[in-house]
Amino acid sequence: MEDMFRQFWWLIFPLSWFVFGAYQSWLSYKANRDTLDLIKSYAQSGREPPPELLAKLSKRWNDGDEGDEPDDGDDRWRRRRYRRHRRYHGWSRVALFGCLGAGFLFASITDLYQAGPAFIIVAFVMGALAVSAAVAILVDREPRL
Repeated sequence: MEDMFRQFWWLIFPLSWFVFGAYQSWLSYKANRDTLDLIKSYAQSGREPPPELLAKLSKRWNDGDEGDEPDDGDDRWRRRRYRRHRRYHGWSRVALFGCLGAGFLFASITDLYQAGPAFIIVAFVMGALAVSAAVAILVDREPRL
């Protein structure tokens, strides 16, 4: 049994993703069910439910960040917000791939598990991903109007 766990330890990750997905679906189901119950109570009392309540049902994962954008029909605000979001997360990708590349480089230098050549290939790939993410951030600029 212990030998089987050593061979298939990596199955913990996909199984945990399945469990997390099922839990998230269950939470979404509960939120939608509670929203429907609230809409039913509005219907029983003869009142019209608010449009925000009806819009909540159309969203798949009720994350609640729909109400903070201006409703002027202009997409410039949304594009700026997306660029800031992408730029922020882009630097986190640079840090992530840089640290992973440094770790695999260390593993290749110390010949960890006698797999130095394999680790150096992975270190080059991680370094290339870090440089690619940094270039994508630096090149992406807002156009001047």
